Amino acid sequence: MSILDWNQEQRPRERLLTNGATVLSDAELLAIFLRTGVKGVTAVDLAHQLLVKFGGLSQILSANQATFCEALGLGPSKFATLAAVLEMAKRSSLQELKQTNALNSPQSVQDFLRYWLRGKHYEVFVLLMLDNQNHLIKALELFRGTVNQTAVYPREVVKTCLEHNASSVIFAHNHPSGCAEPSRADQILTQTLKTSLGLVDIQVLDHLIIAGPANFSFAQHGQI
Repeated sequence: MSILDWNQEQRPRERLLTNGATVLSDAELLAIFLRTGVKGVTAVDLAHQLLVKFGGLSQILSANQATFCEALGLGPSKFATLAAVLEMAKRSSLQELKQTNALNSPQSVQDFLRYWLRGKHYEVFVLLMLDNQNHLIKALELFRGTVNQTAVYPREVVKTCLEHNASSVIFAHNHPSGCAEPSRADQILTQTLKTSLGLVDIQVLDHLIIAGPANFSFAQHGQI
């Protein structure tokens, strides 16, 4: 039986249009993205299979092109569509962040960073520079490393902040391992950067570690 044979109130697309996206399961949302199943398998059943194969929705969204495209029912066209959707979400989040007070909108900051760092299998160090109203001036990826470490140079961080006339900053980096807990090196780096930037009167508001759906905020844990 295909989805078209289901009652309309059971079909994912119709349920979304009637009740909103939040009422749908991960499989139903994925089925709408898939649009169709494969021979003998409905889009919803295929979505269930993909969730099991990848280990969850987050893993599907962060899969690289080769892994994504080799799965049943997926391929380059769907990968391109997904990449476009994720990029639009990232740009929308960036636009929202530029229009709000970042200090009063920690969720907006975290959402933007998740979109930016999603699916990266190597560590990157990100710098968000803010003006004296805590509005975003610019977001930059300053350093890129390996799967478990990134070399960060305080002199370059200070130089970049001065070039953009930043009044305050938020740091972020990802942990591809999926564990958001800071290492001792992360703690030392945070204090080193705070001291270096303090010498030129630039305040460090937070240092965020993004690890998939999890994150760690140095500010929220009283470590800034």
